[in-house]
Amino acid sequence: MIRRNWKIELPLHLMLVPGLVVVLLFSYGPMAGVVIAFQNYIPVKGIFGSEWVGLEHFRYVYGLPETMTVLRNTITISSMKIVSGLLAPLVTALLLNEIGKRIFKRTVQTVIYMPHFLSWVIMAGILLDVLSPTTGIVNRFMEWLGLSKVFFLGNADWFPYVLVGTDTLKEFGFGTIVYLAAITGINPALYEAAVLDGANRWKQTLHVTLPGIVPIIVLLLTLSLGNVLNAGFDQVYNLYSPSVYSTGDILDTYVYRIGLGNGQYGVATAVGLFKSVISLVLISVSYFLAYRLANYRIF
Repeated sequence: MIRRNWKIELPLHLMLVPGLVVVLLFSYGPMAGVVIAFQNYIPVKGIFGSEWVGLEHFRYVYGLPETMTVLRNTITISSMKIVSGLLAPLVTALLLNEIGKRIFKRTVQTVIYMPHFLSWVIMAGILLDVLSPTTGIVNRFMEWLGLSKVFFLGNADWFPYVLVGTDTLKEFGFGTIVYLAAITGINPALYEAAVLDGANRWKQTLHVTLPGIVPIIVLLLTLSLGNVLNAGFDQVYNLYSPSVYSTGDILDTYVYRIGLGNGQYGVATAVGLFKSVISLVLISVSYFLAYRLANYRIF
């Protein structure tokens, strides 16, 4: 029996080998480069030939005036994204759940889900045209209403809200489908009982639908805590400019600039290592909370 099972399972295990090799090469292999954070790294000398400087890079980064600004921007932008990414799809799912015509409902789901498949390179090109202060349709409409034009992507005060709004626009369709799937899992008998008790549609939503999807809401909220320091490199890098660094620069773009842009590889690695350690702690806490509050387990 054991030999027969082994013969059956061996091809399945061999199918895992290519994926395992890729993970080892591109996920675990590069971890050896973390040592650069403690060295005065020179590419010509390599890791083994560069001078060891200990925690000097961490002290240097901590003393930079823009470090706390970048950290504050990252936490602020990611927190707003978490809140909007939770509320927008939840409200949309509740509204779509009230639509009786399936064709219209499916059409809306498809349309709002499509931006999820677009890369931020494409989205950035579209947003540059739409939000342009001279030819953009948004500023044209504002001018038609008698309002002043706004340089959304060049104004430091507006830029964080543009990031949050465009990220929500791109991703809320995916979250909507998750919530709709959770709503379909609610026992129809609960709605029938609510109708017998005289509950209207609003009462049914408030006392049946929302309590029924609370576990998935708590789960998604707790799991999102691990992404507090991930404000979206692809989006910010394709949309920001030096004029909005004060409110739009985040840890990932900061590491990119000082590492690849200025050639300070040790300093960039130190910042990246700091972010990774904090993210590991946040992810661990979020999974613990997900287990305690929503009974969610990875294994």
